Amino acid sequence: MPTAKAQGLLRKKTRLNDILKAAGIIRNGGLVAFPTETVYGLGADAFNSEALAKIFEVKGRPRFDPLIIHIAAIETLENAANLPLLNKETRKKLFLLAENFWPGPLSIVLPKNEKIPGIATAGLATAAIRFPDHEIARELISLSTGAVAAPSANPFGSISPTRAEHVRDRLGDRIDMILDGGPARIGLESTVIDITGECIKILRPGGTPKEAIEQLIGPVKDGFITAAEGVSLVSPGQLKSHYAPRTPLLVLNQEDILKIPCETGSAFLFFDGFSRDSWQKLQNPPESAVIRVLSEAGQPLEAASRLFETLHELDNGRISRIFAQLAPPKGLGEAINDRLTRASA
Repeated sequence: MPTAKAQGLLRKKTRLNDILKAAGIIRNGGLVAFPTETVYGLGADAFNSEALAKIFEVKGRPRFDPLIIHIAAIETLENAANLPLLNKETRKKLFLLAENFWPGPLSIVLPKNEKIPGIATAGLATAAIRFPDHEIARELISLSTGAVAAPSANPFGSISPTRAEHVRDRLGDRIDMILDGGPARIGLESTVIDITGECIKILRPGGTPKEAIEQLIGPVKDGFITAAEGVSLVSPGQLKSHYAPRTPLLVLNQEDILKIPCETGSAFLFFDGFSRDSWQKLQNPPESAVIRVLSEAGQPLEAASRLFETLHELDNGRISRIFAQLAPPKGLGEAINDRLTRASA
């Protein structure tokens, strides 16, 4: 029987073989689902228009919704972005952001390199670029073409996948390969920040809190919007309805969710254990009640990491409605509330 060390080496070799196979698929124009620290992505060669078109077809994603370009080294950024178009002050802020938050859950909107096809950016002259903090993702990108375009690996508008099983269940028979890296560590998509305009804007709240960004480069504006169908978007995740379970979902603040009596067939999703306990004292639900808590101690990072996974669990066809509590609106709580609000639409 192999020793523990030998078994570890065998697993590492097997993983590398899988990544090499996946990288070959991407180089040849195929689609690979892969893990990141945020959610699982559906990757294709960022320089291949036909491969990018497959992403939109498989996901049912509208062409007006741009993709995020993933890189695996700062040195390759200029292959995806046209940095000379940035002024000196903006370049300084870019490298501050990159030095402090890359690799990590931050996507930065930059002028795109002409080698990136227009289909990847909804015809825009800019592209959102990210350097993921996941070893498998970085190895895959490095071994393929150095730039992989990847939205979340799920049907468009539905709950984002945080495990390989989520991808398999919804897209498994439509893509070429799934790399399994276990559960996502953060569980919410990256923050998207646009530094190309006169003022810096956060277009989508996510895994990097606004407060952390402002500590580094000063005040930034909230630029996330609810866009109409068919309008070209600067960032993913700006449509009114997104990240949605098939089960109807109603979002409420702490005060209002405490007033909701337990209904047969419904589920209650609380941000913290204190809110759940308060609701149980007021409503006295039966033992059969379906109750979930994102973080017993009210820790935003834990809550964020469990949000999509819990929604997947509750979206099982046996629940008629989900009542979900909003998080305190600061830090990662802002991103959690953005996802819940769009999911409820």
